[in-house]
Amino acid sequence: MQGAPGFRYSSAVRKSVETSLPVLRSRLRQLASPVHARNLSWFFKTAPGEYGAGDRFIGIRVPVLRRLAREFRSLPLSATVELLQSPIHEERLLALLILTDAYRRADESGCAAIYQLYLKNLAHVNNWDLVDCSAPRIVGRHLEKRSRKILFRLARSKILWRRRVAMLATFHFIRQDDFDDALRLAEFLRDDDQDLIHKAVGWMLRETGKRDVAALKQFLDCHAGRMPRTMLRYAIEKLPARERRRYLQAGKV
Repeated sequence: MQGAPGFRYSSAVRKSVETSLPVLRSRLRQLASPVHARNLSWFFKTAPGEYGAGDRFIGIRVPVLRRLAREFRSLPLSATVELLQSPIHEERLLALLILTDAYRRADESGCAAIYQLYLKNLAHVNNWDLVDCSAPRIVGRHLEKRSRKILFRLARSKILWRRRVAMLATFHFIRQDDFDDALRLAEFLRDDDQDLIHKAVGWMLRETGKRDVAALKQFLDCHAGRMPRTMLRYAIEKLPARERRRYLQAGKV
């Protein structure tokens, strides 16, 4: 039996790994909090017509999920996919935490398998926290030295979360002082009608500016006048107050 690609377990470990998904789900139920679940349902906008409509929460905080991800890091890939396809938000988040760790540890073929699995299951990466914890660490990292055309295909998607995956994937490039695709996608998504895209674009512009303020200012000089207010405010957050005021005066009301 093989776990995440690039890793094989000894026979002494196999039996416990095979039963780990039921054990993990049992642990999740024990940790669930109905009160926190209600708070999360409100925070992630699950009411009809909202961006997270229909999502289900059981009420487990992110630090707890991160600890579980470390504990169950040897969960087989097939079980992790099953977890990712769950209707329960925390199970999907936990699956993505496990996958990002597996990608970091995998060999080249394992990384490719996890990347492809991620793309095939984008329908389940369907809220902003799920995108943000995984897109830079899987998609961005995988495309660092590869063609990035897929990001521009995702950016043209009618599905909000795929557009956010495209933008957030560039966070990995930005951390490598590689800004070109982040800026190209920011320009492409500038007129998007979704606030969660405005925030994502503004965030990546801000991160670019933290490393190359000249590149950020060049972008703002061209686009501030047409950027949505939220996008602009995120982008200029780290600039001096005088420059923030100048760009806000140039931006949309």
